[in-house]
Amino acid sequence: MTGEGDDGSQYTGAPVDFDRLTLVGERLATDDRFAEVTEQPAFAPDRLVCVYDRRFYPAHVHTARLEIVWFENGDFSLQYHEEHERGTFDHRWDRHPSDHNARDHVHPGPDAPTPGDDDTHPADWRDVLTMVLSAIESRQRAFWEA
Repeated sequence: MTGEGDDGSQYTGAPVDFDRLTLVGERLATDDRFAEVTEQPAFAPDRLVCVYDRRFYPAHVHTARLEIVWFENGDFSLQYHEEHERGTFDHRWDRHPSDHNARDHVHPGPDAPTPGDDDTHPADWRDVLTMVLSAIESRQRAFWEA
């Protein structure tokens, strides 16, 4: 069964792959771009939440985080979220069955609309993670190049 969660995330009916989230969390916890990496926080018990270090952002960006959920069938949702003085920025990369998009798709910033844009994501989870982290790094660099 596919359904949409209260926060807009998609659920595929497959169990959450907590072993994969632990592995990703261990990898990202050693990455100095993150100030905090938390598995299954109370507000998101099916996710890994990675809070970016403030030094990557100008003062008008108060916080930035990446929330990751991975399912045992290979489906996933990685949502990047920034809180600004005047609002928020959200961008989400998804792989799941959908009535509104192809299985692989993105909900682009600034507001991650549904429907999103059909896309193709790498097959291997490590390549997906690299793709997402690279896209976020490009956004971070753009703050300083503007």
